[in-house]
Amino acid sequence: MTVSVLTLTRNRRAHLLNLMESLGRQSRRPDELVIACMQPETEADLPEIGIPVRQILVPGDALPLAAARNRAAEAAIGETLVFLDVDCIASSGLVARFTEACSQQDGLFLGEVLYLPGGALGSGLDYAQLDAVGIPHPSKPAMPRTGLRREPDTGEFWGLSFAVRKTTWHRLGGMDERFVGYGGEETDLAARLDPAGVPLFWTAGARAYHQHHRVHVPPLPHFDAILANARRFRAKHGRWCMDYWLGQFAERGLIDWDPAADRLAARRRPTPEETAAARQPDSIRFS
Repeated sequence: MTVSVLTLTRNRRAHLLNLMESLGRQSRRPDELVIACMQPETEADLPEIGIPVRQILVPGDALPLAAARNRAAEAAIGETLVFLDVDCIASSGLVARFTEACSQQDGLFLGEVLYLPGGALGSGLDYAQLDAVGIPHPSKPAMPRTGLRREPDTGEFWGLSFAVRKTTWHRLGGMDERFVGYGGEETDLAARLDPAGVPLFWTAGARAYHQHHRVHVPPLPHFDAILANARRFRAKHGRWCMDYWLGQFAERGLIDWDPAADRLAARRRPTPEETAAARQPDSIRFS
C-alpha cells in the first residue's frame, strides 16, 4: 500500500524539522509527506529527507484544524493515511506498523504517544534517550505488546498519531469543517465511527514522541473556540464534549453551564492575567 504522512503546522518550524528527520529514518519510508500550513506562507528551505514533501496553504485566522486535515487528505496520493501531529516524532517503525495494520483490515488505528520533557532533544534523535524520558498520558490505557487491540470506547480516539485507509476516511466524510478553532473536531469524528462501522484499534509498535511545548490549564487561550465547538457538538450529537474543560471554566466563574441541560453561556471572558496564570511551567507535559 502507498502511504502518505500528513501533518499540520502553524509557527512550529523547529518541531516540524524534528518530525521530518524522524520520517527520513523510517524502516519503511512513506511515499510522501504532506504539510498543511495554517499560516500566511509555506515553510521555506525545508531539508531533504529522502521522500517527496509537498506543502499546501490552508487559510484562516482561527486554527482551521478540521479543514487542514481534510485538505491534506484530499491532496495525498497514499492508499494509507498516517496523521501525525507536528509536535510528534515518529519511532523508526511507526510507518511500517501503521501500513501493516491498514493492510490487514479496515479500521482506525491509534499509536502510542510518549510525552517528552523540555530539553529532551539534543543535537539529534536518540530513540533510546527518548524512550527513557518519555511518559504516556496518564488517562490513556496501556498499549498492547504485540498486534492490535480493539478499543470499544471510540471516545478514546485522539488525533496526535493515527492511521486509516483513504477510502475509509472518505466514507467517514473526513473532519466536520463546521468545527473551527481548537476543540471538538476529533471527538465528532470519534462519535461517527460506530455508526459507520469503523472499529478503533490500539496498535503495538507505532510509537511516537510528543515534543514539549508550554500548556495552559485550563486552555484559556482557546476559550471562545471551545465554547462555540462545545455548543456545535451538543447540537449535533445531543451531548456535551470537552466536559472537563467546561467544568474548569465553570469553576472559575467564566461560564454558566448545566451538564444535564442545553445551556452554556459565557459570563465573562478570561482576563489577560488569568490567561497568564494558567500557563504551566516546563515540568508540566500535558493538560
